[in-house]
Amino acid sequence: MSRVPDELSPAEVEDFLREQVVARIGCTAAGETYVVPVIYAYDGGAAYVMSVEGRKIRMMRENPRVCFEVDRYEPDTGSWRSVIAGGAYEELEGEAAAEALALLARSFSARTGREARRPAGADPGRVVAFRIRLDGATGRDVRR
Repeated sequence: MSRVPDELSPAEVEDFLREQVVARIGCTAAGETYVVPVIYAYDGGAAYVMSVEGRKIRMMRENPRVCFEVDRYEPDTGSWRSVIAGGAYEELEGEAAAEALALLARSFSARTGREARRPAGADPGRVVAFRIRLDGATGRDVRR
C-alpha cells in the first residue's frame, strides 16, 4: 500500500542531515552531470567532506553550484525519508581543512562506532577538504 509523502519540517530536515553519514552530490560542468556518494558531517548550514582530487572536484571547481541529497530506506517496511538541498562548493585549506577533518572524524565515529580513517592508498597531496553551504533544503517522508 503506497502513501503520499509527508513534507518534513525544517527541524526534521536539520535532524535528519545531522543523523546520516552518506550523501550524494550532484554536480554539472561542461554539459555533463555527475552524481557521487560521499561521507559527510553536517554542522547546521554546511556539509563537510574530504575527498581525493578527481572528477567531482574538477567539476565543482568549474561550477560550484551543486545538489546535495541524503536518504534512508527501511527494507522491512518500505518506509523512506529523503532531504534534497541546493548548495555551493567551497574548497578549504589550512586551519579550515583541519577543522573539517576533525568534525568528520567525530561525526563518523559517533554514528558508526568506528574510528575514521583516510582512504587506503590516498596520496595526502591529492586529498581535498571542502564544504557545501546548503540552501533551500526540503525533505519528504513515507511511513508504512
